[in-house]
Amino acid sequence: MRLKLLFILSAVGLLVGLVSAYVSAQQPAPQTPVFSPAANPYANGIYASGIVESHQSHGANISIFPEVSGPITRVLVAEGDTVKAGAALVTIDDSVQRETTEQQKAQLDVAKAQIANAKASLKSAADTLAKQERSFALDPQSVSRDVLDTARNVEKVAETNLAVVEREYTAQQKSTAASEALLRKYTIRAPADGVVLSIEAATGSYVSPQGAYDAYTQGAMPLVVMGSPPGDLEVRCYVDEILVHRLPPTGKMRARMYVQGTDINLPLTYERMQPYVSPKIELSDQRQERVDVRVLPIIFSFQKPQNVNLYPGQLVDVYIGE
Repeated sequence: MRLKLLFILSAVGLLVGLVSAYVSAQQPAPQTPVFSPAANPYANGIYASGIVESHQSHGANISIFPEVSGPITRVLVAEGDTVKAGAALVTIDDSVQRETTEQQKAQLDVAKAQIANAKASLKSAADTLAKQERSFALDPQSVSRDVLDTARNVEKVAETNLAVVEREYTAQQKSTAASEALLRKYTIRAPADGVVLSIEAATGSYVSPQGAYDAYTQGAMPLVVMGSPPGDLEVRCYVDEILVHRLPPTGKMRARMYVQGTDINLPLTYERMQPYVSPKIELSDQRQERVDVRVLPIIFSFQKPQNVNLYPGQLVDVYIGE
């Protein structure tokens, strides 16, 4: 009985082993890729990583820093808004500067009144002198020379007083104009037509010429970042220094951009080259990062299709060919 049971268990174990071996040998069918990987469209194309940014004739996005310090009182636009040059974006508390400007305007009014008073005094002194000189001309005995000299001195003093108050008025005008110019700096305005990409601070936040404090990066950031008008984008590519010698001439350079995670690819138009090989820290935004790779930036422009979502700061793959 025991021998029979031993044979049965052995047969069952052998059957389980065969089934397990068969199941383990089966290879599952690979899943269909969600998107096709970026393929090199050129025979000798060069790969480069890139980042989308707003189209500018020079530089990248427009970083706006305030020229004065203070808490923000109003944020007049929202991120993503399209604005015109000169449009007010943010206002900073200007109560102290406004009070100073009002005081200087009052002082300017006083200086203007002093000019009017000095002109009246000069006219009175000149009229008095003219009368005495006519009287002296008709009858030298009617006016003494001492009185005539005193009248002439009074006129000269009146002329000097008028010149002094006029100089004071001019200086006060310049001071008031400078104060008004400084007061206007408490309203941050758009330097050009474009789109508001980011606003770093909210109402009540303190800002300074160093920018606004960012609680996430724990560093100073631009108060407002603006980009070019909608649809005008470019991509900044970073070509590894070991591939720079393989770049074709700029007149023959062609490129194609592949949006990561999609099957979307777009042709690029060469714009310019930044002829300075620098450490590759731009994509990670780590200022203190130590890298061994140096790259050459090349800028291409493209037109964004209506049905494609692309935003400044997005990473893309780029192939450059001839």
